[in-house]
Amino acid sequence: MGAEVVIEGLTKSFGKQAIWRDVTLTLPPGEVSVMLGPSGTGKSVFLKSMIGLLKPDRGSCVINGVDIVTCSEAKLYEVRKLFGVLFQDGALFGSMNLFDNVAFPLREHTKKSEAEIKRIVLEKLELTGLQGAEGKLPGEISGGMRKRAGLARALVLDPEIILCDEPDSGLDPVRTAYLSQLLIDLNAQIDATILIVTHNINLARTVPDNLGMLFRKELVMFGPREVLLTSEEPVVEQFLNGRRIGPIGMSEEKDAAQMAQEQAHLDAGHSDGTVGEDLRGIVPQLVPTPGLPERQAVRRRKDRVMQILHTLPQAAQQGIVESLTDEDRARYGLGGHGARSGAQAAVTHAGGRPAPHPRAGYPGDMSSTQEIPRVGGGRP
Repeated sequence: MGAEVVIEGLTKSFGKQAIWRDVTLTLPPGEVSVMLGPSGTGKSVFLKSMIGLLKPDRGSCVINGVDIVTCSEAKLYEVRKLFGVLFQDGALFGSMNLFDNVAFPLREHTKKSEAEIKRIVLEKLELTGLQGAEGKLPGEISGGMRKRAGLARALVLDPEIILCDEPDSGLDPVRTAYLSQLLIDLNAQIDATILIVTHNINLARTVPDNLGMLFRKELVMFGPREVLLTSEEPVVEQFLNGRRIGPIGMSEEKDAAQMAQEQAHLDAGHSDGTVGEDLRGIVPQLVPTPGLPERQAVRRRKDRVMQILHTLPQAAQQGIVESLTDEDRARYGLGGHGARSGAQAAVTHAGGRPAPHPRAGYPGDMSSTQEIPRVGGGRP
């Protein structure tokens, strides 16, 4: 199973310019998580800080007991071997063919024979649908193929954690759908912890187990997908619907006057460019391709979510229970209840306490039923 990543109070700035501050969250081991946010909110900086390419101003990022913010260079070098990174542009060496690009980490970090390297490289190229293209240069292939080659290279060391920086950037919707399915299939096969930074709303709604959002230098929310997909938090609702009406503006944030003006235009019948359909709600999550094993992460996430069900907003509780299969209902003791009565039974079964507003992150041991997701970037 992939490694757990525990981030506490992480803060980063460049000179006097704060990028984000006091970010606290836990990436559950073996699960797929997505980080959303408007352009320029520091999502890529966040990924680079997680692997020690950038040093945060303060806070901690603990992986397998090692805080990469304060550890030695030698220790950081070892911890980095747990990661596979798909950079935004693929970051392939232009003078190397795909085989040598994918083989590079193995030649750099291991003492494997060339025969063993060849076996592994061809296996990863086949896994990403690039069999037969190993002799091509990056300039001779499409953007989608370069993305997949970058992913193959990220996989050759069998990482426990995979970071994907806007994997859909520059891809058409069809290739993005294939890439989304590939990430789900990979998780099913190797049970790695995956964090994806993206602007793609369809990917964010259908792929991850957990969703987070950065805005105004803060972590607005982070938690199970069901919480954000049903959230009434204005910035989350606006982003997931891709609307102009809301706190996010062209220059990241708006003042009250601009928000009021845009609302008045909408009330007067001026379209804001959206179809008007509310995209909130829990849509089905992608499942592995037939023939592959079930994702163990799904069961672990459902177990955790059902433990904290009573702490979640009513919309999230209702959506979660309605999305359960008959097998899930039997597992969690909901029996033959209808969706609405089943939701109430689940809350009572979990403790029957009223549900507070969600808070972002999973402080400490997420198996505890006492832990409540946290809103904002601060510590609990």
